Amino acid sequence: MIKLGLALGGGGARGLAHVGVLKVFEREQIPIYAITGCSMGSIIGGLYAYFNSADKVEAFIHDAVENPEFKKYGIDTYNRIESSSYHESFEQYLDYIKVKLSFLKVFNNQSVFNNDETDKLFSFLPDGKIEDLPVKFSAIATDLISGKEVNITKGSLRKALKASAAIPGIFPPVKLDDYLLIDGSASESVPVNRVKELGAERVIAVDVIKSLKNSGPLNNGIEIIYRAEEITSYYLSQERLIDADLIIKPNVRDLSWADFVETDKIIKEGETAAEKLIDRIKGISSKGAFTYGVQKFFEKIKQST
Repeated sequence: MIKLGLALGGGGARGLAHVGVLKVFEREQIPIYAITGCSMGSIIGGLYAYFNSADKVEAFIHDAVENPEFKKYGIDTYNRIESSSYHESFEQYLDYIKVKLSFLKVFNNQSVFNNDETDKLFSFLPDGKIEDLPVKFSAIATDLISGKEVNITKGSLRKALKASAAIPGIFPPVKLDDYLLIDGSASESVPVNRVKELGAERVIAVDVIKSLKNSGPLNNGIEIIYRAEEITSYYLSQERLIDADLIIKPNVRDLSWADFVETDKIIKEGETAAEKLIDRIKGISSKGAFTYGVQKFFEKIKQST
């Protein structure tokens, strides 16, 4: 049996497409040996490793985004910063002002949300030891002190997910051992090689990085910094994806990281993308080393001609 690994990339709400991908794998009875996730990819991957059921992950996500406690944080309003149409209505304008004012907090604090608010927001996630989960799992984070990428393979699941999804400026860094951790996307957008460290023999990556085609408004420093981070993440992910055996790219690349109102649509896009590649997915997960090696050889020749 081939040890198949999934590398789930970060992208905020766009990462909910991972749920749809997992549903297809489960429906087609394609076994997953290990998952490594970054940011939202770590949350979805961690939930799957905990529940060992795509349907349970989907139900959990729906309950979470509809929870009044989640809604009161107003995370969905942050997609206004990526939109060039925030002046279309007075309500949208107020949302935009709210986002701008929230960023003023970071001049005197580490992030928009403080530690207590962040703990409460992440408290809905299940917890347990990563090493005891029914599916091998790890989460990627970035150490602010050394600048190194950290692959969290043991300890508290909730703390690992919190660290991997600690978006700079939005959530505070997470202290873990000697590390001060932030969102893994700062160093590893789609952790293809890291899932191999868990023993995966072949890796299928799910890329939900934002498209560079639509930059949105660039009228001030915050918007320019935000755009610069998008560019860095995009090219970093392209470099890491080279080592994947297959890349699944759900059609969510034009959505905001905060677009949780589109949960159903995003999950469905993940399903659609995986279904289109199902024959290749089955081939990767079942072919012997020699047969697969020959196939890869001819694919490279075809690509070079």
